[in-house]
Amino acid sequence: MTAASAPAAEVPHKGLITLAIMLATIMQVLDTTIANVALPSMVGDLGASQDTITWVLTSYIVAAAVMTPVTGWLSDRIGKRELFLASIAGFVATSLLCGLAWNLPSMVVFRLLQGVFGAAIVPLSQTFLLDINPREKAGQAMALWGAGIMVGPIIGPTLGGWLTESYNWRWVFLINLPVGIIAFLGSAAYLPKSTTRPRSFDFFGFAMLSLGIGALQMMLDRGGEVDWFSATETWIYLFLTITGFWVFAIHIATNERPFLDPHMFRDRNFVTGLVFIFVIGIILLASLALLPPMLSRIFGHSAISTGLVMAPRGVGTMVSMLVVGRLVRKVDARFLVVLGLLLTALSLYLMTGFTPQMDDRLVIWTGVIQGLGLGLVFVPLSTVAFATIDAKYRADATSLFSLVRNIGSSIGISIVTAMLTRNVQINHAELAEKMSPWNPALKAALPKAAAGDPASLMYLDQVVNLQGLMVAYVDDFKLMMVITLAAIPLALLLKKPEATARPVAVHAD
Repeated sequence: MTAASAPAAEVPHKGLITLAIMLATIMQVLDTTIANVALPSMVGDLGASQDTITWVLTSYIVAAAVMTPVTGWLSDRIGKRELFLASIAGFVATSLLCGLAWNLPSMVVFRLLQGVFGAAIVPLSQTFLLDINPREKAGQAMALWGAGIMVGPIIGPTLGGWLTESYNWRWVFLINLPVGIIAFLGSAAYLPKSTTRPRSFDFFGFAMLSLGIGALQMMLDRGGEVDWFSATETWIYLFLTITGFWVFAIHIATNERPFLDPHMFRDRNFVTGLVFIFVIGIILLASLALLPPMLSRIFGHSAISTGLVMAPRGVGTMVSMLVVGRLVRKVDARFLVVLGLLLTALSLYLMTGFTPQMDDRLVIWTGVIQGLGLGLVFVPLSTVAFATIDAKYRADATSLFSLVRNIGSSIGISIVTAMLTRNVQINHAELAEKMSPWNPALKAALPKAAAGDPASLMYLDQVVNLQGLMVAYVDDFKLMMVITLAAIPLALLLKKPEATARPVAVHAD
């Protein structure tokens, strides 16, 4: 009996396989955030401007988003093991090229290729962990996988800031080489062999899905720069997004051999899991997108000190993952999901109490609570979402799971960023209206400003700017809290999977 066909409990070297898979996963997930803090340093070296340097991020995000759905088809055609190894090798090679880039066009091309190769790593890592573990240990497997997925974006900015300040921005990409090489060697040595099966490629379906995803990502990335729907460019992206997704939905419902089999959407847990992971994507990266600039602009933290303040959030997530991996076998996963969402909402509620005068303790404690909450949601959700779906759909299902999470993250970041920009202006105007010379509170607190002293007026303007910015951040936290609470009723749609002590066979195809 081969390892590929043996029961999951009999797959040899499961520990080494898991280590290699997780190294590859963390390497890929880190690259979604690690380059952000290095962008200012790249501007001069690559001959770019502040507007064009963002293509370093956009090219990677769009390429990865477009290529993620094709993971299932590629794994069927060439084998999951072979695709995973090729993805790691390509990701490492393109990381080296990114570190050697000589101008902006070369960097954009290399980042685009990096996104193409990296797209399959996360969904395949989840597939492998589900394959090599029996169903009763799926929760622990998803805890390990979720730790890499959720902690990676948290430590990314810290690691990127430290590498950029201590060495050079190029090390943000070169750091992938030793990690990727170890992951490749471990995967090549221990991953069970996989089989292939003939599967025709639906070019039209893939083209329409790619059109919708690519246009959506471009709209989200470019919207803030062009003032959203006041620009024709945004309306074009919106039209292409709706057209692509609408035609794709009709196509897979009517075509005999569509790009994605619509039968997988009959699984209620999987579909509900997609909605849930979309919400989690919004909350996870939207919070991470707000906190670093808030800590920098309002509290004056450097990139490294910002990372240290946010590090306990990752600790909370890790603790939650370790605990929930065992709890999910004994406690109803739906209860854990609701508890996790309540903890996340509590942390966001406490974050609405942030003030410019506070110290770092409230930031740290709310981060720990939010990390605990998101960990409680992520693991049981990932376990239940794939508990009842047919194994033949697993590669396609995990790729969709990753895609929806990434789209949720992009939408969440765009929403909170747009709201922040808008609310800062509104708050400043409202606060400034009250700063009149006849305001008794102003006369009592700053009599020189009320009398028209230039230095005092300048100080007053700084205070108004700071307060207006803080209120804008608080408004974003309130919005995310409402979104989190609104997601709780979705837990009622999850169906508790039947408990089983029988190991699940590994499906190489």
